[in-house]
Amino acid sequence: MTDDLRRLAAANRDYVVALRRHFHTYPELSTKEFKTQERIVAELAALGLAPLKAAGTGVVADIKGARPGRTVAVRADMDALPIADECRRPYQSQNPGVCHACGHDGHMAMLLGLARVLLPLRTGLAGTVRLIFQPNEEMPPGSAIALIEEGFLDGVDAIIGAHLWQPLPVGQLGLSFGRMMAQPGAFAIVIRGKGAHGSSPHVAVDPILVGSQVVQGLHTIVSRSIDPLEPVVVSVGVFQAGSVYNVIPETARLEGTIRVFDEETLAAVHRRIEQIVKGVCAANGAEYQFSTAPSCPPLVNDAAVVRRVWRAGAAVLGEAGVSEVKPVLGGEDFSYFLKKIPGAFMFVGAGNAAKGIVHPHHHPGFDIDEDALTYGVEILARSAVDLLAAEL
Repeated sequence: MTDDLRRLAAANRDYVVALRRHFHTYPELSTKEFKTQERIVAELAALGLAPLKAAGTGVVADIKGARPGRTVAVRADMDALPIADECRRPYQSQNPGVCHACGHDGHMAMLLGLARVLLPLRTGLAGTVRLIFQPNEEMPPGSAIALIEEGFLDGVDAIIGAHLWQPLPVGQLGLSFGRMMAQPGAFAIVIRGKGAHGSSPHVAVDPILVGSQVVQGLHTIVSRSIDPLEPVVVSVGVFQAGSVYNVIPETARLEGTIRVFDEETLAAVHRRIEQIVKGVCAANGAEYQFSTAPSCPPLVNDAAVVRRVWRAGAAVLGEAGVSEVKPVLGGEDFSYFLKKIPGAFMFVGAGNAAKGIVHPHHHPGFDIDEDALTYGVEILARSAVDLLAAEL
């Protein structure tokens, strides 16, 4: 069967590339993937499958082998980003201000390619491969929770997912045997002072000054409040206050992100932020509101599943083509699946400086080396077939 997997992955290259370009040309934002859903349903139905709509704009379909057995799920995300596309390719986005700048177009195309690879071989399969097209990965808390609540992980023994990864060159596969991606926390602080004319600061409670002190204080959390062996990031990305140059405003708003690999650490950072804000505001006579946003948990791979994926990757790319990568501080709601069942997330190299494919994820010029798609399809296929036979 392994030779058939390679042959079928190569034979479907043009199909997968064409679908990826279609999805890139017509991207849709989180929870609004209506036409994307229609195309996926049509492609799966044309293959003789019975796709189900899920989590609003998602799709789930099963490829059932000739014999009963385990169930392995493979997930691809669907949504695009609110970014203007500047890839300058024939498949550049036709939806103004919306762009597949993260590779989800390729993820969907690879999963549809996987269907075309496995279907001719299902007489030799024991068990079921579940294809999960997940909407709304980019907008926290994501739709992985909805898919779980709707029962699409019930009875699933293992799950795998792939991310086309620009930092890795095409022809490389990156894996981690544990921590892979961070928990992306978010917070907001509103500071209420007392406005006044800029010439009379002594009668004001300046929220800009208070906010500046808060920002300085927040940057001590990582260096003084958290175990230095525990990776943590606290960054303020928004500081908004005032609109007139000679008026001290009433309020200031700060927003920021926290990245951790441990949920208890996130709770500790939240407590420390509020302690700092409360103390600084009390010292200056200001009031505050502190809030946090829901976030997905850290993404932690199952080592036993990773070993299976590693073996599949080495069969496709050679031993030198697979490596263990350092955890990254980006977040992924695939982590919800991994908290429920064993699984693994992988980075499929998609960068290529020689072709000018150098822009990072979420950049207007983001693109992928489309050779990565064929590698991804074969790695997913080999991993799924191996996991159907595996006792984890």
